Amino acid sequence: MQFAAPLIPARLVKRYKRFLADVTLDTGESVTVLCPNTGAMTGLTAAGTRIWLSRSANPTRKYALTWELAEVRESGLTGVNTQHPNRIVAAALKRGAIPQLAGYEGIRPEVRYAEKSRIDLLLQGKGRPDCYVEIKNVHLFRGGDLAEFPDCVTDRGRRHLEDLAAVVRRGHRAVMVYLIQSNTARRFTLAADLDPAYVKSYAAARQAGVEALALACRVSTTAITVDRAVPVIGP
Repeated sequence: MQFAAPLIPARLVKRYKRFLADVTLDTGESVTVLCPNTGAMTGLTAAGTRIWLSRSANPTRKYALTWELAEVRESGLTGVNTQHPNRIVAAALKRGAIPQLAGYEGIRPEVRYAEKSRIDLLLQGKGRPDCYVEIKNVHLFRGGDLAEFPDCVTDRGRRHLEDLAAVVRRGHRAVMVYLIQSNTARRFTLAADLDPAYVKSYAAARQAGVEALALACRVSTTAITVDRAVPVIGP
């Protein structure tokens, strides 16, 4: 996924109300920007953090700038925009960069498959069971090259695991993809101390046949692309 235009450097002042952040541009101007991430963003929100912003082409949007990247010691240059993972994974599938999900001719986004859920990507191919792909954004680092998910309690994420397990029971394939928007990840695990209920649902889903795949990205100020799979450590 390429950024449409060069990103704008800034320093974080504070994040608040989940969706907003005050920043100082390199020009010295102070502005409020959109924060497209509802999670805790642990380790990414310290005052003074170096960040990068995109500018919307929509002249009527209230907040013209969107927070895209943060640079911190633990994870290096890290993507924070949770609206990007589906596009990043879809682009990687189209260029054949995810061998674990190869062999499907059709890629359909946002297909309803449960009462309250839409699957991020539905992969379809002749003579193969449909493959339901749910994608979660990962940016939590608390120990070296180990990426973790979730960074806070996620009832929605737990429901998605239960829905995927039901898909497998109906004879389809289901894959939980953890997309790590960071260059530094070499391993992935679940943050059991932050959401033990999610870990319990994950273990049940895996036992039901749901697959788990963690993908680290190549992140720069011009693009974010899938780079490699990393080991999934845990239940």
